[in-house]
Amino acid sequence: MAARPAYAAPPQPVAQPLPRHSPAIGGLVPFSTVDWPGQLAAVVFISGCPWRCHYCHNTELQTRAARYDWRETRAFLETRTGLLDAVVFSGGEPLSEPRLPSLIRDVRRMGYRVGLHTAGIYPLRLADVLRHLDWVGLDIKADAQGYDDITGRRDSQRPALACLTQLLSAGTDFECRITWHPDWLDETRLLTLAREMARRGVRRFAVQGARSSPGAPPGRALSAQAQSLLTQWFSEFTYR
Repeated sequence: MAARPAYAAPPQPVAQPLPRHSPAIGGLVPFSTVDWPGQLAAVVFISGCPWRCHYCHNTELQTRAARYDWRETRAFLETRTGLLDAVVFSGGEPLSEPRLPSLIRDVRRMGYRVGLHTAGIYPLRLADVLRHLDWVGLDIKADAQGYDDITGRRDSQRPALACLTQLLSAGTDFECRITWHPDWLDETRLLTLAREMARRGVRRFAVQGARSSPGAPPGRALSAQAQSLLTQWFSEFTYR
């Protein structure tokens, strides 16, 4: 059995611009217990996203830019093999990165499981990598009435539902989750949306309370009655 490379410090942002073809690595979390439930994971953030969700806490990742060298990031991940279970690609929108299939292959060769966070913007790109993924966290932004108001883009629900259909057909392990505040989606509409997700075959559903800043408490609590119904409808329901 090959020895694991000696521990290396996490990579730092590059001092000089990287070549234009470089993957748009926007950040790295060396260790996370929350980005893939039940897995110890490193999280690689891809910068670049065409949507402009008004509650986004990662606005610095909306514009495509290579802030970290993938070679250094990959070398760091190699030192963590055997200590972590998985690598999650997040964003931004990781499917906006043309070289994502290559990055996933690199990570798989190290022996990691691979997870993906996506808003479901690029169904064709998801189809291209789906067979190489072990888990997907799919963001559902709102119901049909409120989707475009959240994303700032027209017809934005359509690709997200196409991605959901792919996940259900493929049998890939996945979670649907929604960032929720009653000011933009009241409980009645939230429950109607969730019931439709359950009807489609979604087994894991999470409601993430909208926060004014990362780590702050949710702006408004989901009622106990709503939580009880959601627990009944899904095999796994989480309120965060």
